[in-house]
Amino acid sequence: MAVLSRRARPDDWKPVGVDALEANALKVVRSTDNRSVIAGPGAGKTELLAQRAAYLLQTGTAPAPRRILAISFKRDAATNLAARVRQRCHRHHAGRFDSLTFDAFAKGLIDRLGQALPDRWRPRPDYEVIFPNDRDYREFLYRQVGTPPASVGTYADLQGIAVKTFERRDLVGSPLPLDGWSTPTVGQWAADRFWQTSLHEGKRSVLSFPMIGRLAELLLRVNPMARDALRLTYSHLFMDEFQDTTQIQYDLLRTIFFGTETTITAVGDNKQQIMRWAMAMDDPFVAFDADFAGKRTPLYNNYRSSPELVRIQHILAQAIDARAVEPISKTAVTIAGDSCAIWDFSTPEVEAARLAAFVASEMKTHALGPRDFVMLVRQKAADYAAVLEPAFNAAGIPLRNEAGAVGAVVLQELLAEEVSELAVVILRLAMTKRAGRYWTECQEALATLHGITPDDEAAESRLAHELDAYTLKLCKAHPSPPKSKAAARIIIDDIMAFVGKDRLIAVHPAYGQGGWLEKVLDAAAVHLSSCSDSGGDWSMALDAYEGVHAIPLMTIHKSKGLEYHSVIFVGLDDGAWWSFANDQIEATAGFFVAFTRAKQRVVFTYCARRGARTKIATLYSLLEKAGVRTISVT
Repeated sequence: MAVLSRRARPDDWKPVGVDALEANALKVVRSTDNRSVIAGPGAGKTELLAQRAAYLLQTGTAPAPRRILAISFKRDAATNLAARVRQRCHRHHAGRFDSLTFDAFAKGLIDRLGQALPDRWRPRPDYEVIFPNDRDYREFLYRQVGTPPASVGTYADLQGIAVKTFERRDLVGSPLPLDGWSTPTVGQWAADRFWQTSLHEGKRSVLSFPMIGRLAELLLRVNPMARDALRLTYSHLFMDEFQDTTQIQYDLLRTIFFGTETTITAVGDNKQQIMRWAMAMDDPFVAFDADFAGKRTPLYNNYRSSPELVRIQHILAQAIDARAVEPISKTAVTIAGDSCAIWDFSTPEVEAARLAAFVASEMKTHALGPRDFVMLVRQKAADYAAVLEPAFNAAGIPLRNEAGAVGAVVLQELLAEEVSELAVVILRLAMTKRAGRYWTECQEALATLHGITPDDEAAESRLAHELDAYTLKLCKAHPSPPKSKAAARIIIDDIMAFVGKDRLIAVHPAYGQGGWLEKVLDAAAVHLSSCSDSGGDWSMALDAYEGVHAIPLMTIHKSKGLEYHSVIFVGLDDGAWWSFANDQIEATAGFFVAFTRAKQRVVFTYCARRGARTKIATLYSLLEKAGVRTISVT
């Protein structure tokens, strides 16, 4: 660790923990100007940002006490980037790196400073986060909002507002006007009524995350001191998965950093834009380059996929962006046979049995584990799991639907929750042998929650003694995994009492609103209890909790940012892709994302019982163009 703490002159600095970076990546790492980095699948986007953080912090280019802000879209992406920076930097440096999601960043601003908003836009301090859908907007527009004033429009005009575009266009489509809309359209009038109802009527304010983003932007627009404090705090800004930036998020960052000396690095891949349904901008890179004089820099290497998969990926990429540059694979082929194929099955049951047999054979042949595979579906994962799980269980390989719900939380999201991860690592430390690495993880996580700086050795020593004493006590109190949900909840609550809920909420503000922490804790107890049913020891229960020995089943959207030796996409048919014609570009991008999770092999499956393949003939044509074979499996 001493080598990571050493200061380096910029000319002497070398990448940390990797042999080398490609030329353009190294240029970005050392850059002093704003960059928009187009980085395809497997290009090492997280590693690029971690190396850039290491360079800036270790050379003093990001001078103390100023910090680096990294904004991601998914919580696990933000967590992974922070962990990578800790691996590349001494804690003294990594402590000046803030890795947050957009939602957490905006919410943190409102939680700390929201009471400085003008009366019209000020939420109550105990506001609740909500997740409205089309049904909620339809109920509001057609039953609750009433009739607009004659000067605005008629009830028929109100009925003409499209439910699916109300949020995107009217509610949060543009920055909020300080004094409201002076001469509103009927859509703006309805949006204002929604805002005022949400903020000021009822027992507490209720806000969606897009609404919170708009309030945060207004807050900084009308409070220059708060805006300038952020500008002084952050010398550098990283934006990950930039292709999925919404106009709300872009406007917030533009309000903070436009025209400042903060150096911005925006990284993403326009071929993986699969969030336009969630209000992503059509091309945020163009806006960024224009507003911030971003220097467009492509990365060419693919460190994930074999040459044959990269060749096929490029054909898919060109269907999304004709200007796509062909990547260079840096990965060797380790399998025999087709790198990609379409398998046609007679029935879903035959499909399940043959896939289970194939995975079992591959695991044995290549010495692979269950987490080297993923079963991807377009939607309705539970329907596929009902057929696949029995077949995989019969083959001795558990299959787990990670898109399924545990209580009020999706399993995959539960596993990425900070409180869930912390509970597991504390239990690993207390209950399992050879737990040295878990001690380090616990110590670092708790030091962050306690606000202990790396140079406060006395406080770190006290924390270490407290951790040792607590894990000893926990092990004695619960020598075996819980036999019921109630017993599991007692364990979870015990850990929370040691960690301190107030500390947890202070560091992770999302847990302070809307009962989310309680939902996560309850889901963790439910999951821990179900994973202890087999009667094994703590190590087996915690392995089951994390799915160490199970093959994951998930949707395309949840697979983004992950990678696997082999990807099996179940259901390449019209039934699964029923909305393909509505937005072929985004659907093809989703197909591209699924394909590019694989390191060595991609298998697509088709079964006529689930649907035809006429609506998605475009996808089959692309695979045929790439030379992908279709094989009938009986």
